[in-house]
Amino acid sequence: MSFTLTTPLYYVNDRPHLGSTYTTLACDAVARYRRLCGEEVVFVTGCDEHGLKIQRTAEAAGLTPQAHCDRVSDQYRDLWQRWQISHDRFIRTTDLRHRQLVHQFFARVVASGDVVEGRQQGWYCVACEEFKDDPHEADDPECPVHRRPLEWRDEVNLFFRLSRYQRQIEELIARPGFIAPASRRREVQNFVAGGLKDFSISRIGLPWGIPVPGHEGHTFYVWFDALLGYLSALLEPSETVDLNLVLQRGWPASLHVIGKDILRFHAVFWPAMLLSAGLPLPEQVFGHGFLTREGQKMGKSLGNVLDPEVLLKRCGADAVRWYLLRDIPFGDDGDFQQQRFSDLVNNDLANTIGNLLNRTSSMARKWFAEAVPPAGAAGEPRHPLAVRALAAGPVYESAMQALDFRSAAEAVLQLAIEANGFLNEQAPWKRMKEPGQEEQVAAALYAVLETCRWVGLLLAPLLPALSGRILSQLGQPVLTGVQASPGDPSPWRQALHWGGLAPGLPLPEPSPVMLRLELDAPL
Repeated sequence: MSFTLTTPLYYVNDRPHLGSTYTTLACDAVARYRRLCGEEVVFVTGCDEHGLKIQRTAEAAGLTPQAHCDRVSDQYRDLWQRWQISHDRFIRTTDLRHRQLVHQFFARVVASGDVVEGRQQGWYCVACEEFKDDPHEADDPECPVHRRPLEWRDEVNLFFRLSRYQRQIEELIARPGFIAPASRRREVQNFVAGGLKDFSISRIGLPWGIPVPGHEGHTFYVWFDALLGYLSALLEPSETVDLNLVLQRGWPASLHVIGKDILRFHAVFWPAMLLSAGLPLPEQVFGHGFLTREGQKMGKSLGNVLDPEVLLKRCGADAVRWYLLRDIPFGDDGDFQQQRFSDLVNNDLANTIGNLLNRTSSMARKWFAEAVPPAGAAGEPRHPLAVRALAAGPVYESAMQALDFRSAAEAVLQLAIEANGFLNEQAPWKRMKEPGQEEQVAAALYAVLETCRWVGLLLAPLLPALSGRILSQLGQPVLTGVQASPGDPSPWRQALHWGGLAPGLPLPEPSPVMLRLELDAPL
């Protein structure tokens, strides 16, 4: 059975931002980890391209909605490629095949008796693409999220009978692990406890959307359409569009990773829609927190938006991935602080990890014929660094399974800190000057180099590029992240044993695997 995980389908009203990059980097770490463990992974991302907001954004730019969507979707594709995101599927909801699947899904929901006609009255936020139940200001209501005026709507829509699924949804959200982190569950439970209400799934007079079969003038509400992208993404381009095929191509999803602001749609509306269509439910919905900058909400009006393209160009993927995954507890809100970002990257990656490898490799090459020294007693699993490494492995894996990237990163970093302490304690640069100490020096250097190999292996899901540079500098094969054939053992797991670095293996001439960040101007 495959492990299917998804980012949200990003709304193309604007170019990619740091929030969407954060979600995608986290999913990439999960996908890489699962593949390295030997699992068959289907990693889905893509773009949500319908709705009134898209239509108005395109009009304001003097573009057709399709031209606007093409431009922004290309920006997402290009950015993910440059960030080396390892997704398997990229879906666009303007694809004809997606439209065909939406029609098939709708037919199932209609057959279940879950579509009725009704009148929708209320205040609507175009930016949220949803009705607001309780506007804060009755005379001049505005969206509490976007702080923009709401628009009054009064029209005949098609409604999905969400109220019929009250009991099933209550049971689902009470299931341990379905909503994560656990702190998010209470919010959803409170919403459901208030009684589920039917929600409109069509709009009148909105041409930029998928037409509803049999209902002239209706297009599908963007949230009904977009969620189905998780299904249409699973079908091969050469396949006939058949909703039944998704069960053979990776559905149900093992994990939806989303921002906490769209948790209700994924944990309540989406499961009910799937139940209506007779399809299995996702195993877990994980709602992560928001990013701020220097304690302030990021926004164009404040001029403090962090551009992922600028970050990539000035800092590199490894630095940004490390800060976001190592410093922010996944699931909580996080604050991007430039000084802390620079300090962590320089201390953790350039100094603690990079300098450890560089100086140890240099000494080994100088004193042991440019090769890995003889292991001696350091090749045994009872060696102090071996004990540390063998203990770090399960801690790391448990953290990765729980999406606790911070603890996983800390386990790797702590291993490098232990190796630095050991190297300083052994002081091979002093011992080598003493007669008869060559064997002890060789063992000490071997133990540290072998620890660096472990660090390189464990960093592979979190920092794939840095992992590759570390392993290459040790003469080791770089992990591609491609999963093993079904039934084959995981090469990554096989490599996580002590003593895998072969004595006598030539060591390439060392070069810094991580350069220090020198940020002399605000990002």
